[in-house]
Order: sequence, then C-alpha cells, then structure tokens
Amino acid sequence: MSWLFLFLGVAAEAMSHVALKATDGFTNPIPSVLVLLGHLAAFMFLGQAMKGMPIGIVHALWAGLAVITVTLLSTVIYRQHLDLTTWLGMAFVAIGVGVINLSQGHSH
Repeated sequence: MSWLFLFLGVAAEAMSHVALKATDGFTNPIPSVLVLLGHLAAFMFLGQAMKGMPIGIVHALWAGLAVITVTLLSTVIYRQHLDLTTWLGMAFVAIGVGVINLSQGHSH
C-alpha cells in the first residue's frame, strides 16, 4: 500500500508543479487552487507512504519520480522540449530510482 501512496503523492506533486506555470504569479485562481491542493495532497499521500517505507527512500523516490513526471508533462502540455543531454540526465534519475527499488535496504 505504501507504493500506491507514493505514486499518488508523485502524481499530486507533478500536477501541482505543472499547474504552477499557469498561475501567472498566483493571479489565475483555478491553477492557483490546483497548486495548493496538489501540494497538500502530495504531503498527505507521502505521510501515508512513510508508514511502510523509510523516509529517505520515500523522499528519494518521490523527488526523482516527480522530476521525471513534471518534465514529461511539461513537454506534452507546454511543448517545452529539452535537449538530449537533459534527457540523458533524466535517464540517470530513472536508473537511480530503479536501483533504489531493487535494493535490499527497504521493505515493500
């Protein structure tokens, strides 16, 4: 169940960060509300994930997966295209997430 909460936290965080661009400095109310609710939901989900996983593992996975998700969403939604070097860095993040997942130092 911790993994589900972790993924929900990543999704909420990513939605929040992608909506942040549309707030126009928090002058646009609908995206502004999405940002605030997204952050609140993300922390609630992460708190639940931490009941069954170590804090460091949850935080590392959350941060890495959120970076990748926000980058993918911004490419689709805002047409922000990144160069090959940036995508290579994202691949390293994904590999790191995979290595953490395969490690014996945390419980599933």
